[in-house]
Parts: sequence; C-alpha cells; structure tokens
Amino acid sequence: MKIQSVLLLCSLVLAACSLTSQPDETVLEPPGSGVEGIAVIGPMCPVVQENVPCPDEPFQGTFTILTAEGGRVTEFQTDEQGRFRVSLAAGEFVLRLESPKPMRGAKDIQFSVADGRYTALEIKIDSGIR
Repeated sequence: MKIQSVLLLCSLVLAACSLTSQPDETVLEPPGSGVEGIAVIGPMCPVVQENVPCPDEPFQGTFTILTAEGGRVTEFQTDEQGRFRVSLAAGEFVLRLESPKPMRGAKDIQFSVADGRYTALEIKIDSGIR
C-alpha cells in the first residue's frame, strides 16, 4: 500500500512538472497588429536647388489615433528618428498630429489595420518652407 501511495505521489509530481514546462510558442499569442512607420518633415531648405541635397528630416511629435467615428483610441510620440509602432486591434482609424502646433501641413490620415498585421505609414509633414 505504501509503495502504491509513493508511486501515485511520484506520478502526480511528474504530471505537475510537465504542466509547468515551457509553453508552446504557437499557443501563447497570435502575431500582433497595429500601425508602424516614420514621420518626416520637409522641405527644410528655403530654396531647393538641383544637385544640392535637402532631404526631409525626422519629425518628433505627438499623435493621436482615433476610431473612424472619432473616438480617441490612444496617443503616442515618435522617437528622435521619427519612428513609431503602436499595437491596435483590426479596424479603421484616423491619425492626427497633436503637437507641436500649429503645423499647416499636417492633415489627418485614414488607415486600416488587418488582423495579425502591422500597417506601414510614412507621414510626410509640410514644413511650409518655400
């Protein structure tokens, strides 16, 4: 009887250990979805001349993501290189520049997010320099 009890206890311990082993990666979470990209501002030269480079520059600012109906979802900031990545559920959204203001060349951007994918955006802001 004691041997059977010990064997039963060992079996239960081994079963419990197998439940706490490393989980299967495919069961944890499906791939994320959302929006990612870069924000740039330009032109940055008062007069753009042929053969004189005047690339757009990274834009660091605060943006709000709204639902297609106008409800606020989240707010984020781009980094020093103008890059961003925001997790979102699948759906239709609007991206709006919040600061710095005023920015004449900043229009709302409509975009869609598909389930399990990140939508890539390049936000181009007009500096107003001519």
